[in-house]
Amino acid sequence: MNDEGYVKYTAEHTHAEAMKHPLWPVLNDARTKLFDLGLIGVYPNGIGFGNVSIRVMGDEFLISGTATGAKRELSPNEYCLVRSCDIEGNRVISFGPIQASSESMSHCAIYRACPKADCVIHIHSKTIFAGMLRDNLLSTPKDAANGTPEMARAISNALGQSKENDHGWIVLAGHDEGLITWGASIDEALALVMELYNKYH
Repeated sequence: MNDEGYVKYTAEHTHAEAMKHPLWPVLNDARTKLFDLGLIGVYPNGIGFGNVSIRVMGDEFLISGTATGAKRELSPNEYCLVRSCDIEGNRVISFGPIQASSESMSHCAIYRACPKADCVIHIHSKTIFAGMLRDNLLSTPKDAANGTPEMARAISNALGQSKENDHGWIVLAGHDEGLITWGASIDEALALVMELYNKYH
């Protein structure tokens, strides 16, 4: 069974109005660019892939909602505020019009490991994924599945060995075609995606 895109954590979600973050339009524009490149979207089986987030305060972040991959442009009602993540307990507490992405714990792991990172981008690309693995770029183990505490811990462990935690990339070896970039700004995280795209696509 392909369980990509499904929420695997325990969600404590409170329905609330959309958060009006001043950088939301910039984040959403970046997501649309990634959609147009095929790096965010939906597979033929209907499972969506890819998501974007921006740090709000502390470990809180605004992230594109679950099951939104098929839409080219999102509205504020399709983003969710993640208030906290309990990685060991496999629990995510969120507020907003829509439930948080299935990859929320992976985003959380990066924000915790990288205090200067303010944007996280998760995309899918068969060619970039293969190229990063071939070139032995920073990666998680193949036995760490997407959307699980094991994946979040694997990301934390990998970033603990990285010297440039304010920005970077990691290929998710146990999450077919999946990779993540992060940066101190939306533009920086997006630029890293484009660097990988231009090298491997």
